[in-house]
Amino acid sequence: MASSSGNSSGSSLLHNSGSEEDMQLLMDQRKRKRMQSNRESARRSRQRKQKHLDDLMSLVSQLRKDNNQILTSINITTQHFLNVEAENSVLRAQMVELSQRLDSLNEILNYINTSNGIFENDQDLQTNTAASDAFINPLNLIYLNQPIMASPDLFQY
Repeated sequence: MASSSGNSSGSSLLHNSGSEEDMQLLMDQRKRKRMQSNRESARRSRQRKQKHLDDLMSLVSQLRKDNNQILTSINITTQHFLNVEAENSVLRAQMVELSQRLDSLNEILNYINTSNGIFENDQDLQTNTAASDAFINPLNLIYLNQPIMASPDLFQY
């Protein structure tokens, strides 16, 4: 009996050790699967990160291109503005000059108009001429009695 009980305890040890080995193999297999799954997940994560980085780099490139176009547009607009400002300055100076000339001409007309009576009296005293002679004297011309007025057309080239 002792031998039979020894046998049964020996076979149970063998059976238990076989079961432990199976369990160990099963756990190793699960561990390898988990490691493989983790590797795949890490690879996918690296791919997602790389794609995100590539997308960001592409966006940076596009934004730089847009920024350069905007800067070029700003530079062109600034140059146009400076050109218009320079032209405007020239036109203002011309307007001042023309206004001064107009004032001077109006002053001359006023002087002529106020002095016109004196010239006519002197002329009447000197000679009695026909009406046609009055047109020869520029001081008697009707258009001289009109003030000179500026018009918008005067400032166009």
